[in-house]
Amino acid sequence: MTADVVAIDDALAQYDPVMGLEVHVELNTKSKMFCGCPTEFGAPPNTQTCPVCLGLPGALPVVNRRGVESAIKIGLALNCEIAEWCRFARKNYFYPDMPKNFQTSQYDEPIAFNGWSEVVVDGETYRIEIERAHMEEDTGKSTHVGGATGRIQGASHSLVDYNRAGIPLIEIVTKTIEVPPAKAAAVARAFVSQLRDLLLALDVSDVRMDQGSLRCDANVSLKPSGTTALGTRTETKNVNSFRSVERAITYEITRQAAVLNAGGKILQETRHWHEDTGVTTSGREKSDADDYRYFPEPDLVPVAPSREWVEELRATLPEAPSLRRARLQTDWGFTDLEMRDVINSGALESIVATVELGVAAPAAKKWWLGELARFANESGTDLDALPVGPAEVAQVQKLVDEGTLNDKLARQVFEGLLAGEGTPAEVIEKRGLALVSDDGPLIEAIERAIAANPDVVEKVNSGKPAAAGALIGAVMKDMRGQADAAKVRELLNAKLGI
Repeated sequence: MTADVVAIDDALAQYDPVMGLEVHVELNTKSKMFCGCPTEFGAPPNTQTCPVCLGLPGALPVVNRRGVESAIKIGLALNCEIAEWCRFARKNYFYPDMPKNFQTSQYDEPIAFNGWSEVVVDGETYRIEIERAHMEEDTGKSTHVGGATGRIQGASHSLVDYNRAGIPLIEIVTKTIEVPPAKAAAVARAFVSQLRDLLLALDVSDVRMDQGSLRCDANVSLKPSGTTALGTRTETKNVNSFRSVERAITYEITRQAAVLNAGGKILQETRHWHEDTGVTTSGREKSDADDYRYFPEPDLVPVAPSREWVEELRATLPEAPSLRRARLQTDWGFTDLEMRDVINSGALESIVATVELGVAAPAAKKWWLGELARFANESGTDLDALPVGPAEVAQVQKLVDEGTLNDKLARQVFEGLLAGEGTPAEVIEKRGLALVSDDGPLIEAIERAIAANPDVVEKVNSGKPAAAGALIGAVMKDMRGQADAAKVRELLNAKLGI
């Protein structure tokens, strides 16, 4: 799958991108939004269903109080106003994985609206205006079998699993986002990343992007630089990683610029993001609100949270992200540049978790922004999706602190962990990476270095102790890096009498 594109720098020189993000969050309630079915991920297909979530005649829904509570907390954390009265609506459209042929959602009366959040990219703060955060239910899941791409084109048949149908969902919709063109994709990524951290702190979702519990729809349009009229937008659906949010928006900018430069028009449509090829492809023509024929849900009473309940929930909110970042920077002793690198890399929460396990902040930053970030970049993986987590980093650093490993050997341990070779202890044993702690082998290596470098020994004895560095290097090479350099220096000094 290929398409004509222009270089991103050329596209941004001619056009200003305008974005809008719609983030869908599956809540971590034990039961679905309108029935008592469980929400466990990965259960056998169609085993977590009932007449209500299957939309069978005569079945009546009941609102999940915990779902409403989570929606209010999300709204408050995004600085939204909380409605004193709101109600559900029926969003009418047909998909095979939607058993009722409508989705119970909220339309013109959301539970939370008019909010904002701020993100920091390259040291600059950008405010993201929130239009609404509304409650709805998730759909089922279709699996297309027999094709090469996993999509319906070319498939021999399709299977439908309704376990996910009815799971509580919060959709967070931003207002139009206009930032410096070169920052657009990075700002979108930063917003989704910060939103994930916020939702984790609120404990309202597991936000597992790999399992679909956090998904982003990215709306992108272009307008000629310096103009104000908005262009026609496309909506790239269900982007499920931070890196993919940035890549998908960048690709759409380059694709739309190529279409406009060729004299074409942008079609208002949904598009699919292909992680493997890094392109989007056409989905279906995008519907407007009128096409969904919204009308109030007759089977559900309005939701009218009391102001007392709202204030009780406000009191449970975690520390605001901006205040928390400032506090962590002070606690860790990081410079502004160091903290900016941490935030831009997406490593903040990983470092927090590692520090909570007893690792000094500089050491945690060294590994997450060094070996692990490099592997993530090379493999095209988000940091939090790596097979190495805070627990493994803490284990490796403890071995360094104890003198079992030095930094060079620790890097090799991380290589083994990322390659799936087992626990840190198993990697060390398989690769023979532990430092030599017995003085005997070290003294033997020192004697070999002295015998092989008489000219260096002569320099040391003639009053040039700095020359001993060459002998230490020879010993470390002899020991394949599995020696403590400080210990080698101590023994060498004793041997040479310096």
